[in-house]
Order: sequence, then structure tokens, then C-alpha cells
Amino acid sequence: MYAQVIIDITHEKLDRVFTYCIPSELEGMLQIGMEVLVPFGASNKERHAYVVGFSDTCDFDTAKIKTIQKILEERVGAEAKLVALAAWMKEHYGGTMIQALKTVIPVKKKEKPKQKKYVRRLVSEAAGRERLAFFEKKSQKARARLMEALLEDEEISYDLVTKKLNVSPNAVKTLEEQGILRVVTEHIYRNPLKQQREETKEFVHTQAQREAIERFAKDYARGIHKTYLLHGVTGSGKTEVYMEMIAKVLKRGEQAIVLIPEIALTYQTVMRFYRRFGDRVSIMHSRLSSGERYDQMERAKCGDIDIMIGPRSALFTPFANVGLIVIDEEHEQTYKSEQVPRFHARETAIQRARMEGASVVLGSATPSMEAYYRCEHGEYELLKLQERVKARELPSVYTIDMRQELKEGNKSVFSAKLHELMEERLAKREQIMLFLNRRGYSGFVSCRSCGYVPKCPHCDVALSMHRGGKMVCHYCGYEAEAVIACPSCGSRHISGFRAGTQQIEALVQKEFPEAKVLRMDMDTTGGKDGHEKILSAFAGEEADILIGTQMIVKGHDFPNVTLVGILAADLSLYTDDFRSGERTFQLLTQAAGRAGRGKKKGEVVIQTYNPEHYSILHAAKQDYESFYAEEMQYRSLMGYPPAEHLMAALMSGEDEVHLEKAAHYLKEYAFRIARSSEAGIVGPASPYVGKVNDIFRRILYIRHARYDILIEIKDRLEEYIEMNKGYQSIRIQFDFDPMGSF
Repeated sequence: MYAQVIIDITHEKLDRVFTYCIPSELEGMLQIGMEVLVPFGASNKERHAYVVGFSDTCDFDTAKIKTIQKILEERVGAEAKLVALAAWMKEHYGGTMIQALKTVIPVKKKEKPKQKKYVRRLVSEAAGRERLAFFEKKSQKARARLMEALLEDEEISYDLVTKKLNVSPNAVKTLEEQGILRVVTEHIYRNPLKQQREETKEFVHTQAQREAIERFAKDYARGIHKTYLLHGVTGSGKTEVYMEMIAKVLKRGEQAIVLIPEIALTYQTVMRFYRRFGDRVSIMHSRLSSGERYDQMERAKCGDIDIMIGPRSALFTPFANVGLIVIDEEHEQTYKSEQVPRFHARETAIQRARMEGASVVLGSATPSMEAYYRCEHGEYELLKLQERVKARELPSVYTIDMRQELKEGNKSVFSAKLHELMEERLAKREQIMLFLNRRGYSGFVSCRSCGYVPKCPHCDVALSMHRGGKMVCHYCGYEAEAVIACPSCGSRHISGFRAGTQQIEALVQKEFPEAKVLRMDMDTTGGKDGHEKILSAFAGEEADILIGTQMIVKGHDFPNVTLVGILAADLSLYTDDFRSGERTFQLLTQAAGRAGRGKKKGEVVIQTYNPEHYSILHAAKQDYESFYAEEMQYRSLMGYPPAEHLMAALMSGEDEVHLEKAAHYLKEYAFRIARSSEAGIVGPASPYVGKVNDIFRRILYIRHARYDILIEIKDRLEEYIEMNKGYQSIRIQFDFDPMGSF
């Protein structure tokens, strides 16, 4: 038997798998993730390595294969657990072991440590004065200055010595050799959290919050580890529940990871945790410097912190003893990786928790269909928060039919109702959020007169507009000619949506010149602290109106916001994605939840061309259960997740003819191996963007009720691709239960 090992994933030159022979005394004892000792290189230097796979064959000269020396049982740590997690990710999401390892233990060069140096006096005060007199007598002025400073203060900064006192390093070294002083070097971790800890206010939990906390605490005390879904309406205090659960985990000497969907949420979330837990909290996200990121991982390894907060990558924090993983706003699409392996943070967190004996808490006001489906089938435990904290009311919601506005001569982006409420709020000095629903706007076609949207007759998803006057389905490849007049009502007002945040900002300033306006989008948040500056300014009531896309409606808490306007609610409703109804319900419900979170009641205006659609009707009522029931009927009928599972094989290559042929053969082979399992196959079709940088793309979908069957099919397809040289110029990625169109 042979074992594949990785020597050092953090070093570029060793970033590959090596094969070693397993000695007879270790056969049956090795497991993926175990740390072993191996001879490496020409000098056979002993190196630590991690086992990442096994084989009973070897592609190399067996006479040259070296043998594993021993298992380092005493050194099983966080990295070993992450290596085992990487192996699971490779199997469940495709790709290579190296790609999975780079995801969980990113390749990084060791950053130069940040240090602080001190000079400390070793001799007594009397002896020091003798030395000072000697230096002055000998006119050794620099040494005298240093000695005088050390008599005033036993320990002083090295920078002060060399810069302010103008003492050379050589002079300092001479006195150190004489035993008069010692230079002390202290390693300082870069800490991205610069705020001072504040006193936490006493918080009175609601009955539902107490019940959720107690349910978790009882299970945790008995060593029962589950996945919980905390389903709470917007403003119901989910974060307070997370913090109480984490406090119980920390008391047992374990650590917690808190995932948030994106950087925009970091500021408010982290400050709440920092006020509660102080310096034991840190953050991890892409806007940190490489030195800051490196130091946060080092702090986690050495036990300097207990809580890591951040987007998807924070899941791989090298904590030695994880007790709880929290995934806030678990429904968010950003938890799905767009890089190989295309893992989902929710499923990967549950697997890490299973491997390490930890619990998982998923939280959302609008849970993903998958999470709620698993609650129904007993895989997760449902915890409910059905009321807002302090008995605050949910906002009043007005659904405005923009078709009627057009008939009445209003061609503005703002309905009469929204305009009236904005004037009222500005007069009262209350704040307004305007949410522009732009998800899926490119390629979206609809009639402004009647709301008609062209859809695929085979897949029940919206057709997307392509250049050349074609409307295309990205699931089956169906094509239709672009329409210039609405087939339903004959109106010429049928086209794509054009307005962006900048246009909305200009219109607001024109209509309400006295209002102070902030805009939050990719253009205004490009800097390191871009999100934080805008959100803190709005929280400090430096602006009356905040305009933005999805990033402004997720988890933020502004007590003085009493009006939320949702512009173009339909845009996410008719994307080329079977999840479009779910996305729309989630976005509208989350946006509406930003209003009335303080003492004043909130109001919400939803502007739509399709007010009868069930996702908009249920979002206006904040009624998740009714939406879920109706959406599941559609998913079951069409065989979409979570009713069934879907695997996508995305193929890309420079030669379009060769790509078409490769896709055809892959489909034929998929038919042969899937026939016995009764899996459904759709495609290959062109994704939304069929060509990127002269690289052509095709996609094949395979559907089955059982996830493990799809994994078996994926494994067989990978073997087929590996055996056939024709695929060497084709790049193939697998994605399970994709979160959107490619």
C-alpha cells in the first residue's frame, strides 16, 4: 500500500502530493489527515507531512519510493483536522486534493513579524549611578545619556534610545555585553480591531430567546451536537442568542467561529461581539493586509483568541478545539464558493463540526429552502423567534403596482406613495433606505405595461437577452427571437432595466435637494474601510438617505430608519435561475426588515410590475411558511433542489468545435453510467456568458434525488476524463446544487 502525503502546503515549491510506501507495521493504522514523519529530499531530512490519500498502485519506480517512518500521534492538531476536511471537500465537490488543500490551508509566505523592542536596566540604581559618573568622566556622552534615561525609567523603548536619545545600536550592544542592560524583543500581533472595549448593557431576553438558548445549553451539556436552524423574524435578536450560546462554549474552553455573508456586515457585527467578549475576538476577510491575515491565523493557533468572525474563509480558522460554528444569514448566496472546489460553507461547516464534535447554528429570517427542508425531515432542529425584541411591531408594507403608475402618467422611478412618504420622513428628520434590486438585471426583459416576462417553455425560468437579438435558456439551450412588442398586451414598453445606483442618487438629489444622501455600492466601497465609513456615517445620522444594492439590506440595524423603499422588486424574480422566487422573497423580506428597528414604527414600499406573484405577496406579509409551501410545490414539480439534487459540469476550452465534441462525448458517457440510477440529464447548453477572454463555455446538468448517486457519477466522469487525452485541453469543473447561473 502507498500513501499520498503533502509535505508543506504553505511553501510554493512543495505544493504538491508525494507518494510514500506504508510499512507493514503501520498498515490499517493511517487515516486521512494524520501527521506522519517522512524522509525527504536528497539528504533524507526528516519532515512532517499529512496523509491526503491512499493507493495500492504506484506510477513511479517502486525501488525509489521512500517509506513513512512513523505516525506523530502526539502532534494531531488543527492542521491535521483541516487536511481531513479538505479530503472530504475534494470527494463531495470535485477538483484536486491540492485545490482543496489550498482552500482550507491557503498557500502563504510567512510575513515578517511585527516586533517591539525595549531596553531594560539590569544593574541596581546605585551601580547605575556609578556607571553614569564613569561615562561622564570619560566624555562618553551617548552612553551617559542612555544611562541617565535608564535611571529615570528602568525600561524604555528601543526606538526612543536610537532616535530621540541618538544612541547608536553599537553603543547599546556594548552596554548589553557589559551586563548593564538587556535588549528585549516582544512579538506583537497585528490586530485589525482597533476599537476600545465598551461596557455591555444588561440585555433582557424574550421568552423565545431564552427557550432557544436553553435548548442549545441542555444538548451541549449532555455532549449532544446538532445542527440548529434559528428562524427569527427580522429584528428578533438572533445575534443576542448567538452570543449566549458562544459564552457557554467558551466557558468549556472551546472556540467558536461566526460566519457572516460579506464584508459589509463586519463592522456592526464585530462591534457587538467585541463589546461582549473583548480582545478574544478577531476578524478575517479579504480587505485585511497579508500581515494582518497571517497574524490572525497565528493568534488562533496559539490560543490568543477564542472567536473568529468573517465571511466564508473564516470557516478554516485553525482552532484546536472548535465547539460551535454559527452561520448568520445562512441563506446568502455568498456562502457558495465560485472557485474549485465549489463548496458550500453550510455543508462544509456541518462536516467540520461532525469531525470535531461541535455544534452548528444556522440563523436567518428567510432560511434557505434546503435548511428548512432538512428541518422538516428531522436532520436539523428548528428554533423559532417569532416576535421582535421589546415587542416592536413589524413594519407596515405597501405594494405598489408600477403598471398602474404608468397608466396614470407617472414615469418616474418613484411611485406617488414612496415620494409622499419620503417627504414626510425628511420633514420628521427620520432616515430612509432605498434598495435597488439589481440582482440579475443584466439580460432581464419585462413589459412595463403588463409585467409579462418571456420564459423557457421547458424549464420555467426566464429567458436571457443575448447580443444578436436572441433570448436564450441557460438550462436546456432553448432559443427564441427577441421581442419588440409585448406578446401579452402589445405594448412597446418591453425592454431591459437600465437604472443603477448612481442614476437613483441623481434623481433623489433632484427631487429632494435638501436631503443628505449616501450611496453604497462597489464604486463607493473600494477601499479597505469603505463599508465601515459609509455605515458608521449613516449610523451616526450624518445622512438622511442611504441608497444601495443587496449589501445595504443584510443584517444592518439603524434605529432611526423608519422608511424603506424597494425599487424594481421584479429584477431578481425573473433571472435565468430556478431559485429566482426564493431570492426575491429573501431580498424583499430582508429589505423590509431594516425599517422600524428602533422605537418608531416602520413603513416599507415595494414597487413591482407583478404584485400578484406569490414571492412578493408573501414577502409583503413577512410570511415565510406560506412562501416555503408554495415554492416547494414548484421545486417538487420541476425536480429542483431540495426536492432533488442537481450537479453541473462546466466545461471550457479555446477551440469551440473541440469543446462541442468533448461535451457531446461526456454527455453520452453520462447517459451510459446514469441509466441504471435513473438520473436525468439536461444539456449541454451555453451558460449566460458563452465566451470569456476567447474561452468558450458549455454546461451539462445531471439531476437525481440522492446526493451520493451524483457523487458516484462525478467520480466515474472524473475517471473517464482522466483516461481520455482529448480532455487535456478542456477545463471541467463540477458544482453541486448550484446557487445561480454560470
